[in-house]
This record gives sequence, C-alpha cells and structure tokens, in this order.
Amino acid sequence: MSFLFDHFVHVVNDPQKAMERCEELGIHAVQGGKHENLGTYNALSYFGLSYIEFIGVFSEQLANEAAKVDHGLIKSILDAKEEGAVRVALRSTDLQADAQRFASLGFEVNGPTDFSRTRPDGSIIKWKLLFIGREGISPELPFFIEWDESDKWRKKDLEKSNAIADHPIGDIALESIGFAVNNGAESAASWSELLDVELGTPFIDSELQAKGYPIRIAGGNLIFYEPTDNGKAASFLQSKGEKPFMVQFSSGERKTIDFSGALYRFE
Repeated sequence: MSFLFDHFVHVVNDPQKAMERCEELGIHAVQGGKHENLGTYNALSYFGLSYIEFIGVFSEQLANEAAKVDHGLIKSILDAKEEGAVRVALRSTDLQADAQRFASLGFEVNGPTDFSRTRPDGSIIKWKLLFIGREGISPELPFFIEWDESDKWRKKDLEKSNAIADHPIGDIALESIGFAVNNGAESAASWSELLDVELGTPFIDSELQAKGYPIRIAGGNLIFYEPTDNGKAASFLQSKGEKPFMVQFSSGERKTIDFSGALYRFE
C-alpha cells in the first residue's frame, strides 16, 4: 500500500470567480467541468499532478441526493455551509485492496465506486473513489481516488490540454496541507498509522501560533496544527472545527492570504 497526495477540496460559491482570483495571484487555473449526477462543478489548479479543486454546487437537489453516501465528499461539502476547505484526496493504484485493509481495521468502507466528469471540451474522464470513516472521528479522514489512466498518461494529457502549465507567479509547488486540530500529536500518529507513512518532526509555527505535526506524503505533506495561543490556527479551529484550513506553497515570495475561507501561504 502506497498513497500519493492527489488533491485538496476547497468549497467555493463560484468556481469561475475562484479562477479569476487565482489569476490575480499569478496561479494558473482552468475550468474543470460538471459532475452531472452529483450536482457539483469545479475549477482546477495543478502543481504537477497535485491539484486544488475549487468546487461549487449547481443543483442542490442532486447534491442532497448524493450526500446520502456515508462518509462521502458531497456530504462534507453540504455540511460546510460556507466557503472553505473540507477534505483531501490521496491517490492509489489498488482501491480494492485498500478497501479490504481498511475494513479489516474496523472502518466503515464505502466503495470503490466509479465516477466520471465531462470536461468543457466534451471529453469524459473516469475514476474510482473510496470513502472510509467511523462515528466520532475528527477531522474527517481522507478519501481515496484511483484514476483510470496511469500518472504518466494523465500528466501528458493534462499538459496537452493546458491544465498543467507554467504559473505566472513563477516556479511554485504545492508543499503541504494544514489541518487545525485539538491534539496534533494524536491526529498525526493516527493518520500515520492508518496510511502507513512516516511521521515528521514537530515544529512551532509562529505565524499561526501553533505547533505543527507533519506526516510525509509524496506530492503534498499533511500537517496537523495544534494552537498554542489565540492565533490564526485557533481562529479556524473555533469557527470551523477540525478541518483542513491552509495550503502552503514553495515559491519565490513570502505572503499569506485569505482565499475564500482558507489560508494560502507562499514561502
């Protein structure tokens, strides 16, 4: 079992406006398309094969029906009730085996299930999703994706369609996703064991006024921030609960901005 970071799900009121905000920041973003049966649509910003999904709802009726899936993404989106980050997705090459392992560990397992999306050019892309959970778990666990095509093929196709392209801001990479949590050491240890990945070294983040507990995942580390004072991490934790709240990029400049209910930090 080996997972790669796939994408960060950021709920927005209007994916088109999120694209325009990205352009203002010098971040390349493109229209994604519609999940016709789920009632959602998106815009996407790629950093290699790691990406941010700016997702909105175009049909509450369809979304409410899709939200009946236990531990599913659409339920997380609707439960958020406002703009902001909700979940992360990790990439796998064998969701069937992953499902069996998670079930053996006592988790409720939903999937793998086939999904698809129609691109603006009319082409259809397909993938499988796996959701897992257990009552009382916080923050919500990652969900898992297996694309129909290989990473090599997808990268070439995304470059051809200009979804993967140079960012106007310059050389930039998605470095990590930050979660606001009550107990950073406990959350990091639990996810590290679940995903069979390495724990990083804890550190103090003075800007967030929090202690960070990282776990290492290729394509984007996950960092669990436990507030040490009434700073930015504490503010997100108090207002939104235990959830992802920040994307950190490696880039040529240093700044932190509020982007539709989440923090985007450039370093």
